[in-house]
Amino acid sequence: MDIDQNLQIPTDLVQTITGDQAWHYQIIPAAVETGVLEFYCAIELDQEELQAELEILFGCEIQFRDVKGELIKNALVRYYPQNSSGSKKKTQNFSGAYDDFLPKVISEAYGIGASDIHIEIYEEIARIRFRVDGKLVERYRISSEEYPALINKIKIQANLDIAEKRLPQDGRIFFKGNIGEFDIRVSSLPTMNGEKIVLRILSKDAGKHSLEQLGFSEEQLKIYMNSIKRPNGIVLISGPTGSGKTTTLYATLQLLNKEESNILTIEDPIEYTLEGINQVQLKEDIGLTFSSALRTFLRQDPDIIMLGEIRDRETAQMAIRAALTGHLVFSTIHTNSAWGTISRLIDMDIPPYLIAGTINLSMAQRLIRLLCPKCKTEKSIDKSLFPPGFTPPTQLKYHSAPVGCEHCYYTGFSGRKAIYELIPVEEEVSRFIRENTLNIEDLQFNEEIRFLKNSAWDLFASQLTSIEEVYPFFI
Repeated sequence: MDIDQNLQIPTDLVQTITGDQAWHYQIIPAAVETGVLEFYCAIELDQEELQAELEILFGCEIQFRDVKGELIKNALVRYYPQNSSGSKKKTQNFSGAYDDFLPKVISEAYGIGASDIHIEIYEEIARIRFRVDGKLVERYRISSEEYPALINKIKIQANLDIAEKRLPQDGRIFFKGNIGEFDIRVSSLPTMNGEKIVLRILSKDAGKHSLEQLGFSEEQLKIYMNSIKRPNGIVLISGPTGSGKTTTLYATLQLLNKEESNILTIEDPIEYTLEGINQVQLKEDIGLTFSSALRTFLRQDPDIIMLGEIRDRETAQMAIRAALTGHLVFSTIHTNSAWGTISRLIDMDIPPYLIAGTINLSMAQRLIRLLCPKCKTEKSIDKSLFPPGFTPPTQLKYHSAPVGCEHCYYTGFSGRKAIYELIPVEEEVSRFIRENTLNIEDLQFNEEIRFLKNSAWDLFASQLTSIEEVYPFFI
């Protein structure tokens, strides 16, 4: 029998039995034919008695494919995962028509640490995928006939208009179950075959990280703390969607949230609610934009302002104005590096002297997946792994690669770590900005800056992550 180290089972085949059935009988679906169900089954089991019981249960002929018990155990964890409490009662129903299907999907996603649930329909199939540690994994397939009923259930719970199928909509669900209570952000998008829904799981614990937990080095944390303790100025965080910018901002606001400070935020959307902080939801359709909210904020006697994002020239100008009038401003911006943020502001026609006079810190960040400590394997360094022109240090002889095990749901990775690039705008950097000299390589102290690629390489050299994770930083 030609099988991989782990059994490879298509999603539609996984759904032929429930999680309870798979765990109870220690079986994995292998094939479905007219009147016949085939299962992978451990050689060690009493298959004759098991076959008789399964034929009564499923009402058809049962056949087995013999495999080692270890492969069955691995497949059970991979395709019928347990939640964090160890319960095996997962995925009992695989039809969107069941009332308890949606809660079970959400509970499973939360239990394995997924950040998003993607529910999408194509011409012939509909599927549900989870984003775990930044990567999407297909978990379910449902029939296209049942898909609209599932979408309507979600839209009703999120207070969305079920009759409106032509325009995008946004809503929120408060989920309460055995696994806890948390908010879910709902986004619907009309596609060619129907509406696609994305559920963003907003764990209450995610908004309570401290800065020390995020991944700063000791020196980087010192630089960051010096910047946020100033009474005025701007701290800008850059990075793509999903790089952890919001988490860093919330951790910062938690630290600065004191009785004597008036903190105002304008966000799109509000991901976590923070007691003691005045949070405003962006509503562009009625004119409540970042720039208009910031204009009002300045009349609300604020000490600290957080802008969800600087998207245009007007918002950038208002942020500069707020910093000049004695306020501490935090915001995000989409650039590839900390120095690129300065260039972006100049492209928005912000005068360099104003940038130099108001920016406290420009910071870029990314999230790197960490190898599972239970199963990662050590390999010799091979130069062909690296981008053309990049030569790894000769003293580096080994690196670690992902394998996959029960602990990491056979992904090879477990958790993520933030890496940072910080440029404090002090005397020399300020002079460069004023002179509009935007080549950071000319900075005399640039060797002291830890760029994203330096931090990524450190994680790789320490065998905490794989070459695939750090490869993009060296292209």
